[in-house]
Amino acid sequence: MSRKHKRRSEKVGLPAGSLIHIGEVKTERPELVLISFDGNQLTEKAAGNLTDLCLPEAVGTRWLNVYGLHDPDLMAEIGRTFNLHPLVLEDILNTDQRPKLDTYDDYLFLVTRFFSYDKSSMLIGSEQVSIVLGRDFVLTFQERRTGSFDPLRERLRANKGHIRTAGPGYLAYALLDIIVDRYFIALEQISDDCETLEDEVLDKPTTCVLQNIHKLKRESVTLRRAVWPLREVVNSLIRNESGFFTHETVLYLRDVYDHTVHFIESLEALRDLLAGMLDIYLSSISKRVNMEVRALTVMAMLFMPATLIAGVFGMNFKYIPLLDSADGFWVAMGGMATIASVMGLIFWRRQWLSRH
Repeated sequence: MSRKHKRRSEKVGLPAGSLIHIGEVKTERPELVLISFDGNQLTEKAAGNLTDLCLPEAVGTRWLNVYGLHDPDLMAEIGRTFNLHPLVLEDILNTDQRPKLDTYDDYLFLVTRFFSYDKSSMLIGSEQVSIVLGRDFVLTFQERRTGSFDPLRERLRANKGHIRTAGPGYLAYALLDIIVDRYFIALEQISDDCETLEDEVLDKPTTCVLQNIHKLKRESVTLRRAVWPLREVVNSLIRNESGFFTHETVLYLRDVYDHTVHFIESLEALRDLLAGMLDIYLSSISKRVNMEVRALTVMAMLFMPATLIAGVFGMNFKYIPLLDSADGFWVAMGGMATIASVMGLIFWRRQWLSRH
């Protein structure tokens, strides 16, 4: 499937609230999955549009998940059905949003991101996830089907815990908890690669190692830009000024906040480790250059006496000692070897010939 990427420049001059998809098309056709549930029953439907989905009346909690954000007409229909503000729909279609929270009279609008790490390329993949929390419904908008929320669906089907009776606020918390947990998965994979790079830096630093260090530093910045705003978002949810969460759910949100702070601290430690690895790499390269220069210097010093002796006997004088002697050549060569051996012994005693 060819992927088209629309840029912000296509919205220049258009009024606020214009529904234009900005980003990469990652799903060929949008897909809607609706789960309606309460403490006694659960129904699940999937369709390509709202008409075929046949939204039921508000009984219990409705969770509508949308895969694929590139159909403005479908988004407009969802907006009319759930009475969403045009600016909310515009932000959903713009897939390069930073994490944020907007509060409206009848619902909360939350933007966050999924992250996945590709170990082969050492790159972070990012996808926007938008959540709308209403009084009796939760809407989630994803760029493509990832399977990240499947464990939550299994819990709903199996009616484990009190998730089916805790209301939409608890469902929104559970979604947010899964998103934050996935951050730790990406962080653990990056940490594993950092440990491998650290061994390579200490063993044999190469240009490839330096490139990988810079690549991981850049990816860690991407994570930091997403998680720092998310911490403020969760903190705003904990204040619960609009009353969308019960007191018990607020306690769970505090746990998500703690996880977010823990992730930020771990990420900062990882960034410090990468900075230290870069310093180690530069020190190792500098040491290796110094060792090579020292080796060349030692070799030059060993040959300097021989060069001096050869230069003396090469002067254009008629009378030079040992010039007419049959053993003069061997005496000169022996003197060169003796001086070189003595100098080599001195260098060895001073550890100038060692590799460390």
